[in-house]
Amino acid sequence: MKITRFETFLANAGLRNYLFLRLTTDTGLTGIGEASLEWQEKTVETLCREWVAGRVLGCDPFDIEATIGNMIRDQYQGGATVMTAISGVEVALWDIVGKACGQPVYKLLGGRCHASNNIPAYANGWYGGAKTPRDFAERAQDVVSRGYLVMKFDPFGTAWKELTAEQLDAVVECVAAVREAVGPHIGLMIEFHGRLSAGCAAESLRRLERFRPTWCEEPVAPECLDLLAEVKRNTPCPIAAGERLYTLADFARLTALRAADVIQMDISHCGGLLISKKIAALAAVQDLRVAPHCSIGPVALAACLHFDVSTPNFMIQEAFAEFDVPWRASFVRGWNPVRDGKLVLTDAPGLGIELDEETVAAHPYVANPFPSLWDGEWITNFTQSE
Repeated sequence: MKITRFETFLANAGLRNYLFLRLTTDTGLTGIGEASLEWQEKTVETLCREWVAGRVLGCDPFDIEATIGNMIRDQYQGGATVMTAISGVEVALWDIVGKACGQPVYKLLGGRCHASNNIPAYANGWYGGAKTPRDFAERAQDVVSRGYLVMKFDPFGTAWKELTAEQLDAVVECVAAVREAVGPHIGLMIEFHGRLSAGCAAESLRRLERFRPTWCEEPVAPECLDLLAEVKRNTPCPIAAGERLYTLADFARLTALRAADVIQMDISHCGGLLISKKIAALAAVQDLRVAPHCSIGPVALAACLHFDVSTPNFMIQEAFAEFDVPWRASFVRGWNPVRDGKLVLTDAPGLGIELDEETVAAHPYVANPFPSLWDGEWITNFTQSE
């Protein structure tokens, strides 16, 4: 079996554009992947067409280790753009292999470690438009009404590096309002988006400790692993990080430093499923858990669910699905894995989904829809699109 065709599909989903890939073999089997990357979707698509496709056409889809490993070796400069393109192809190869074997991908990644009909999830994307503590609290109550037991949010506005005493008080007031609204048993994850200096992050964590966060995420810039380790040493709050790391070596350093309690590789950016399993193994050696980051589309989420079910130290999966555009599920012919705040995965071969080209065509690419996290626009627009 050989790859004979490489296609890309751009589609808009409100604040994001999704880039889907489809590989076709000489036997007629197809595999889909996702290579969405905020602000850079067309750049990734160009890279796919000008460099990646030529490296994949003619390959045996079963030769994942060699095909992907050689591309990672040969791309030379590294970074999110090329690793996203490679990751999308890797997932599409697994989809083909699963279909060829008549098995869901998770069974080829080690088999079932966790129940596929009850995958723990946390809600994200629910707080768009929230500005006051009351706004956050009301939206948080809606999340709980949907069945979620854990939710994540960023209460820091447009902060960068330092907070005044008044700004930090406002952050604490916001988190306090959410905690009061949802009660003591709902998990709260505090998203920092890499905003703060090490000193300001440590002080913020000390102030937020009393709300018992499930974790505090990316408190300092993502590349500053030594600073992250310093922050972790100075707070009892669990730390999560890793969504903006792109190489196995980066994750080896993160886990060796024990700079985070939860490792958040993004399967769509770090090289795909097989490398994510290797990252999970690095984390397991250090008694760390993994929770894949996934803020993009349904194909990326499907890949995460196969990873989740088959990975012993998996903790919880990020879920935007109910807080995205209404047509999100239609990109993959109505597939929606959300069930009362949990996620489910079927035993269909491969990833278990197929692209709906009509829905993709009905929602064409929109230039630069994703707002900067450091101006006021993102606070207003980080919400469901109608």
